[in-house]
Amino acid sequence: MIGLFAVTAAGRRAAAELAGRLGPEALVADGPIGPAVRRLWDHLDAAVFFLASGATIRLVAPLLQDKHTDPGIVSVDEAQRFAIALTGGHGGGANALAEQVADVLDCTPVITTATDSTGTTALDELVDQLDAAVDGDLPSCGVAILDGAPVRLVNPLGFPLPALPANVSPEVENPEWTVVIDDRRPAEDEERTLRLVPRTLVVGVGSARGVSRTAVTETIARLDSEHGLDPRAIRAFASVDLKADEDGILDAVQDLGFWHSHEGDELSLLTYPAEVLSGVEVPNPSEVVRDEVGTPSVAEASALHAAAELAYGAPVQLIADKIKGDNVTVAAARISPRGRLAIVGIGPGAPDLRTPRADAELRRASVVVGLDQYLDQVRHLLRPGTEERATGLGAEEARAAEAVELAQQGRAVALIGSGDAGVYAMASPALEKADVDIEVVGVPGVTAALSASALLGAPLGHDHALISLSNLHTPWEVIERRVRAAAEGDLVVCFYNPRSAQRHWQLGRALEILAEHRPATTPVGAVRQASRADQKVWCAPIGEFDPADVDMFTTVLVGSSQSAVVGHRMVTPRGYRWMAGDVR
Repeated sequence: MIGLFAVTAAGRRAAAELAGRLGPEALVADGPIGPAVRRLWDHLDAAVFFLASGATIRLVAPLLQDKHTDPGIVSVDEAQRFAIALTGGHGGGANALAEQVADVLDCTPVITTATDSTGTTALDELVDQLDAAVDGDLPSCGVAILDGAPVRLVNPLGFPLPALPANVSPEVENPEWTVVIDDRRPAEDEERTLRLVPRTLVVGVGSARGVSRTAVTETIARLDSEHGLDPRAIRAFASVDLKADEDGILDAVQDLGFWHSHEGDELSLLTYPAEVLSGVEVPNPSEVVRDEVGTPSVAEASALHAAAELAYGAPVQLIADKIKGDNVTVAAARISPRGRLAIVGIGPGAPDLRTPRADAELRRASVVVGLDQYLDQVRHLLRPGTEERATGLGAEEARAAEAVELAQQGRAVALIGSGDAGVYAMASPALEKADVDIEVVGVPGVTAALSASALLGAPLGHDHALISLSNLHTPWEVIERRVRAAAEGDLVVCFYNPRSAQRHWQLGRALEILAEHRPATTPVGAVRQASRADQKVWCAPIGEFDPADVDMFTTVLVGSSQSAVVGHRMVTPRGYRWMAGDVR
């Protein structure tokens, strides 16, 4: 929950506007501000106070306990010139919230957290992205990075990382600090080394009935002593379903979770039928085990199978073969990291229509690929050192191919687009070229159809179709059949890419087809450059709409036979009414 607290009438108006933009998470508090804060405090993830910063501090100070659990606090002055992140900059999300509030209220975000104010990657944020345990003095290492001290980065497993400051590099020869990202323990402890331990391991366990907790725990400990695997890297345990109620295994898993899991997470025991595990290829099958439980392997097979299930396509390998203990066997599989491709919709242009998730993905990327004018819109969000790969119009497939290639090199890549055509024209070829070697993340944004519809009224209230009229990979005959099908189905139609240099006539032909199946009064709405400075919105009956007024930056929506213009807004009823006596 994001609590919004205000005292003055101007503050309450701004809080109501902000709540509308932040969505259902936001709550404008009623009544006197002091009791409201105390009543809601334990339920807050973040809070915005339309109050002087000093008054806000005095109000919340008695309630603050721990930076890891306190809500992020943002203060907005009465004149709404600044959105100030007061507490919970990283952990509480106040820095990101201050930027979001500033976008909505058109004011200046004030962020004093060192890493965010300088634009560098916070180690805390990197820990969160990697879901890693921390071994070492994280604050001191962070200060060294901010001071520009040479810091060596050791990333042997190849995790895709965001842009890092220039002083953090694998090539540093005489580092003051070393940052190691690995699931293995070092051969020897080194001073001024910060280790980040991602949860990459799945441990398979097989046992005889009645095995003791001590036997299980001691055998699992050999993964560390004999194979150098850090127990904090364990993500889950696995076994055959016959062991789902084995007390020795369950107790050992609970104990290990207490001592080695981080952020209070509990480790789980995943179990699978013997027939499932019997289909997993393992290096050390046993006919004795097959005779007893129905599968030639429990520890190795369950580790590999569970890891593959949790990996969502990432490579999986057995890195510790079966270890035999006292009536127990243990093995470990690793979920290997892979390059990351985020396909990001940045919206139609206005900052307040860009989603927070899009902002987060742009800050997470080490390289951003996109149309030059789209990069111009988001450049201020990128971390220093982020590589930009900008191209001009008409190179969607080339951009997609480049983004996939960069991700296959193990990098964190953001491929950006705007509206419907910009996103989907790149997403389709990117997904066609992507394979299991990379992780693909879709980040939706406000599309051209939605932004145009909102400006025109409610034209998409009925079933509708989205059709590109300038998809050069689709023959016009096919596009025309789609338009005719939408016309015969009496669907509202949204045309994106309605005009191009190669096909400047197609919108007129599409409107002719639609006009054959609906009244001449059917409204046609158009929006050019939605939410931008040169935005233009207009509407005309289908018989009077002039396609020559439309260019490639315009989205066109054509109503169904039931659509109408009410109060200068397009409206399409959600259903048809054919009963006698109905009046439209």
